[in-house]
Amino acid sequence: MTILHLVIQEILHRKTSFLIGLAAITAAAGVLVAEMTILEAHDIRTRAILAEKEEGIAEDMRRMEDEYRKIMKELGYNLLILPEGQRLDNFYDSGYASETMPEDSVTRLAAAEMVTIRHLLPSLEQKIRWPEQGNRTIVLVGVRGEAPFLNREEKEPMLLPVAPGEIVLGYELWNSLGLAPKDRVRLRGRSFTVAECHPQRGTKDDITAWVDLAAAQSMLGKPGLINAILALKCHCAGNHIDSIRTQVAGILPGVRVIELENNVLVRARARDQAKATADSTLAAEREYRAALRAQQERFAAWLAPAVILGAAALIGLLMLANVRERRAEIGILRAIGYSSRQVVTVFLAKAALLGTAGAVLGFISGFAVGLTAGEPSGINGMARELFDPRLFFLTLLAAPLLASTASWIPALLAARQDPAAILGRE
Repeated sequence: MTILHLVIQEILHRKTSFLIGLAAITAAAGVLVAEMTILEAHDIRTRAILAEKEEGIAEDMRRMEDEYRKIMKELGYNLLILPEGQRLDNFYDSGYASETMPEDSVTRLAAAEMVTIRHLLPSLEQKIRWPEQGNRTIVLVGVRGEAPFLNREEKEPMLLPVAPGEIVLGYELWNSLGLAPKDRVRLRGRSFTVAECHPQRGTKDDITAWVDLAAAQSMLGKPGLINAILALKCHCAGNHIDSIRTQVAGILPGVRVIELENNVLVRARARDQAKATADSTLAAEREYRAALRAQQERFAAWLAPAVILGAAALIGLLMLANVRERRAEIGILRAIGYSSRQVVTVFLAKAALLGTAGAVLGFISGFAVGLTAGEPSGINGMARELFDPRLFFLTLLAAPLLASTASWIPALLAARQDPAAILGRE
């Protein structure tokens, strides 16, 4: 009679005891696998939630960046660089700079490859009389094309230059004079073709006439000079106005840099606030998910050991009871030649078989529980991702080891019994 045959006969003869032990091992393995699966499901769901939120935030930021660029182009420049020595009280009083600087100042600024500003536009602006139109007061502005940055991708200009021989008129000028595009006008003895008529803006632009920079320099007697450089502050790292002033001063010493308060800045601040709010929301979600996982870990930290120890104790008691019930059979086995080691092997083999069956059943049941109980809203169809072969083999090793360890003392007690004493009492 082989050891395997004895084990099978023992199981068949004492089905209730075996089923109780099998249930204990299945429960222990199932609880462990369920907890591990629930934690893994939580981690997968957390990664999915954070990735979804991060993608949503990134998409929102991309949309805001596009909107910001469009708004900047529509609302214009937000930096004004004034010549050295220009008093701001005089500038704000007259509306233009009385001091001048060389036109090549803008070229020097563009050649410096500053990354915090772009779209540099030199201009010459001054209030004058328009003698050909009743000596009325206008603001003459001479502009040219934006200064290109070296080694940087050329951007679409925010303001197109006025072609030589053309003039662009503000609303009050063309409306009061009855002018329209392609009409001819004379300004200080020069003939111009009206290229464009601006809509009403409610600012000094309504009485402004824009001409080519060279023409304005000639009419104002300021060849090669400008009195302002318009620029656009980029929305990037290191773009604080103080930092920009320091950088510009290193290239053009003494100049004044003014940040124009307009809707672009308001939108930029709103964008920064939205980004900060989004980051805060993401951090809060991350903290919430971490706290939820910690709570699940705390629950698993006492439940799994309690069930495992309970299963081990139950198996040990079942095996001990089994030894007492089988004292006569053990004595007969010893009397017909079975050694103590073989007797121990019978009990441990039964325990190993019990543990293996419990491991398989426990893993299946625990995995099913973990798959559905963890985060059902986010785990559907994720069984393949959640299945961990390492956890399966660990369970397949640990459960028989647990059952064998719990059965070790009862097996030793059985093997050490004296067959003569047992049979004599029987």
